[in-house]
Amino acid sequence: MTQPVDDVRSYFGEKVALYYLWLGWYTILLVPAAILGVIVFLYALAFFNTSPLIKEVCESDTVMCPRCDKWCQVWQLRDTCTYAKVSHLFDNEGTVAFAMFMAVWATIFLELWKRHKATFVSKWKVFDWCEEEEELILGVVNDPNCHPKEFRHSYLRSTLVLVAILHHRRSSFHPGLYQCLLVLIIGLTQALVVFRVVAAVQLSEGTWEFVRDHANTVAVMLGAVLHYFTMQVMTKVNKVVAFKLCEIGESEERSFTVKMFTFQFFTLFSSLIYVAFFLGRINGRPGSYVRISGKWRLEECHPSGCLTDLFIQMAVIMLLKQTLNNIFEFTCGHCYKNACREEEKMGHDPCDICKLRDWLRNYDLNDVNSFSLFNEFLEMVVQFSFTTIFVAAFPLAPLLALINNIFEIRLDAIKMVSLERRLVPKKTNDIGIWTKVLEAIGVLAVIANGLVIGVSSDFIPRLVYRYHYGPCANGEADVHCMKGYINDTLSTAHITDLSRLLMVKLVCFPSYKDYRNDVDYSLTSQFWLIMAVRFAFVILFEHVVVIFKFIAAWFVPDSPMLVKNDRLKDKLSRLKEELQ
Repeated sequence: MTQPVDDVRSYFGEKVALYYLWLGWYTILLVPAAILGVIVFLYALAFFNTSPLIKEVCESDTVMCPRCDKWCQVWQLRDTCTYAKVSHLFDNEGTVAFAMFMAVWATIFLELWKRHKATFVSKWKVFDWCEEEEELILGVVNDPNCHPKEFRHSYLRSTLVLVAILHHRRSSFHPGLYQCLLVLIIGLTQALVVFRVVAAVQLSEGTWEFVRDHANTVAVMLGAVLHYFTMQVMTKVNKVVAFKLCEIGESEERSFTVKMFTFQFFTLFSSLIYVAFFLGRINGRPGSYVRISGKWRLEECHPSGCLTDLFIQMAVIMLLKQTLNNIFEFTCGHCYKNACREEEKMGHDPCDICKLRDWLRNYDLNDVNSFSLFNEFLEMVVQFSFTTIFVAAFPLAPLLALINNIFEIRLDAIKMVSLERRLVPKKTNDIGIWTKVLEAIGVLAVIANGLVIGVSSDFIPRLVYRYHYGPCANGEADVHCMKGYINDTLSTAHITDLSRLLMVKLVCFPSYKDYRNDVDYSLTSQFWLIMAVRFAFVILFEHVVVIFKFIAAWFVPDSPMLVKNDRLKDKLSRLKEELQ
């Protein structure tokens, strides 16, 4: 994707030019990730109708425990055939390899970005530039006789700030707001959990048969939509708090970036972390369900696994975030152009709105500040997080990100050129603290995807069943190794523990997803074996991927040899001039 970055640099400065250079490079590197994600999806689709796991669910006569206490009835496992098929699309062997690829891809992307960036900053003669020079140059431009602002350190001031932080007291600002905001974010996550639990119960008692039969799925989707709108509100709150927190120390963009991204990360991923690692694992068992306020039962996982809930949550949030944000930016630009045309049709003086002199027209545009470019970076880095963290549950995330970025580059350009005042050009030779943030996301991607595959998905239980409990492990021939897997993951509930079933005219022992003894509900040896293999896989996965990441980082130099040689020649020429 060719961009006129040299022209952007000449007009907006190196800082804006590097943003578009990074965004274009990120978009190009998304192409192989998106292609591989589509291949993984098509691989699952190819075995859509032949998978023995799907066939076992769709042809099952198993009766399952009611999903709620009052109005819910026992249900047939085969009624969730469609859900089982969707689960297979995003919970299969291909997602393991794709998650490993994306973790290594994040490192390769950053290493190649450093090389790509080095080529341009060397051409722009800012490779050895430092921020102090920029401040000194601006000072000389404003006042030729200015004196540099000297560095000073006050032990008294440092002590007072430290004491203020430790005691949560400050005359103009309460540092405890940091903790309060994190508590608020965690509280909102719990509120979303409560909403989903209550919504699932209410929908199960509704009159619409389709909604009643898919109450849990609809509740998950509604929770994801509510989470999106919560994110939009909390983004404003996070920005205000981050600005306030920067007042304690130096009010720099670096400090603001770290604090703002930390708040955004917890806001965006707190609910996803619950769905990935806690949903269906803390809900209890028949006769001893975990309840909210002693009334509403926590959600349970489908017998096909919990990964589909995580996929739905990510897909809804990502689609809403990208679609609505782009529509909003496009609408703003469209409305601005329409306003200009209307003023021209009404015969107003050309100096009224659109045909003012350039300086007056630009003055009437949206105001900008030193953090205006920060919003664009934050949006893309958050998208990068969605593309790498939890990608095991959503292989199509890179494809959605690629499609979004194709429009995002153009929309950002329209906004900066036509809708906002011109940013003050600033020199720089890097994207700053965002490089460290991206590196941290790459590490989190390894941890999160390892946990999603090892803990959240059914990859490990299926693996243990195939080689330890299944037909092939017992020496049976001409039988698929995964035959009987779904029934193996189910336990039987006692009628006496489900008192409401006494009112149902059905003599049966309903089942539920868990590895428990049918007599006393104690966890079986198979559960503990699977748990041990899960942890072993997570450790092995993370070590293997980290080794690959280090190899990739070592193998790819930060700067091309051509750039290093050109810089060496420049230094030699400068030294010769100084010696003369």
